[in-house]
Amino acid sequence: MSDQQQPITAALADFCRGIRYEDLPPDAITVAKQCLLDWLAVTIAGADQPLTQILRAEALEQGGNPQATLIGSGERVTASQAALVNGAASHALDYDDVHLAMSGHPSVPIWPALIALAEQRGASGRDVLAAFVAGVEMECRIGLYVMPGHYSTGFHATGTLGTFGAAAACAHLMGLDRNQWLNALGIAGAQAAGLKSMFGTMCKPLHAGKAAQNGLAAATLAARGFTSNPEVLETHQGFAATQTTTPNPEAALSGLGDRYAVRDVLFKYHAACYGTHETIEAILRLKEQNAVVAGDVERILLTVPRGHLSMCNIQEPSTPLEGKFSLRFTAALALVTGDASEQAFTPAAVREPALTSVRDRVTVESRTGSADWDGTRVSLALSDGRRLEESVDLNIPASDLDVQWERLTTKFASLAANRLATDAVDAVRQSIRDFDRLNIADLVALAAPSRTALVR
Repeated sequence: MSDQQQPITAALADFCRGIRYEDLPPDAITVAKQCLLDWLAVTIAGADQPLTQILRAEALEQGGNPQATLIGSGERVTASQAALVNGAASHALDYDDVHLAMSGHPSVPIWPALIALAEQRGASGRDVLAAFVAGVEMECRIGLYVMPGHYSTGFHATGTLGTFGAAAACAHLMGLDRNQWLNALGIAGAQAAGLKSMFGTMCKPLHAGKAAQNGLAAATLAARGFTSNPEVLETHQGFAATQTTTPNPEAALSGLGDRYAVRDVLFKYHAACYGTHETIEAILRLKEQNAVVAGDVERILLTVPRGHLSMCNIQEPSTPLEGKFSLRFTAALALVTGDASEQAFTPAAVREPALTSVRDRVTVESRTGSADWDGTRVSLALSDGRRLEESVDLNIPASDLDVQWERLTTKFASLAANRLATDAVDAVRQSIRDFDRLNIADLVALAAPSRTALVR
């Protein structure tokens, strides 16, 4: 490391290692619990997805020491396998939470690794929550260091930065010493991977699973004495040097401890890429306020942050997964059906003439001179000559956490109802509210599938 380079790796390791449950503000603990509830919801719902079943079959065929549980099936596999399969399952629907500081999904790389490790070690809810906060802080601080160049170059931050987040969370739960932390981050950096070119395919959820699996391995190997470069983030030919064109060490370290990154997690209430949500919300508002139907609309213009053009702008999606990354398709879905739930993204829907005809009336352009994630404007040109416009910005964290609890518990019930018994759905929601007074075994047992649920 040169004299001009700041010791980013050590500074972040020291801060995250020092996070303690008893020092966390109540809002950070609350949002951490909400992240857990939302992660369980999307993981249970994603357990039956084809990509999850492929990974599950692979894990069961490999066998191994039964250390941790596959969410949604209740089967026991190794902690490493559980991290991989549960991580991919939780991102399979692309319905999980997001964070702007990392331009990615904070929970799906961390919770699968942390839950598997905690189950193996019999950890308390308090320790798990503190470890999760540490993991989110790490991945988001590195995000501030390498964004926007990291993402615009083509890296999928959930896979890359998420590996560091998972490693930090596991290192925290294991109580690793300072040198072990630095080695764990170096091992994580050596494995961090993920390409935006995989959006719309099974490999995008695989990024989350691999981040969880590799982050867990980074911490457990470091605990055994495995070594790495302790300056992985800032060193010559290290993570920043090779994976971003816009390194910003000042941003990575500014205001450490003033506000925990977990407080700024954003949650999804539509089952598609978060970049499409402002479009969906704007169209739903225009429909409600003006009684607009699809037949009234001649043209739709979406003016979006420029980063959306390389993230969720598949022009003519041919699969449900591609549909979730298509501004044009999700705009049509919102206008025609008013529904962007998981059930709306089907093979038939992406080919449905009523939807494709509206999709083909949609034009997407970038908002010139503005930063990414600064809102979307939707303009509808109607056949009677009127033009309706609505702007939506969904990048502001919730101020009312009670309302956020209500929305997330409703989402959990809708996603878990087909796999968990009704009393189990209620029990899981309550156990997460009380998680700091429980241990991980209590929660995992409650999240097991009902006896009548079938695993395909």
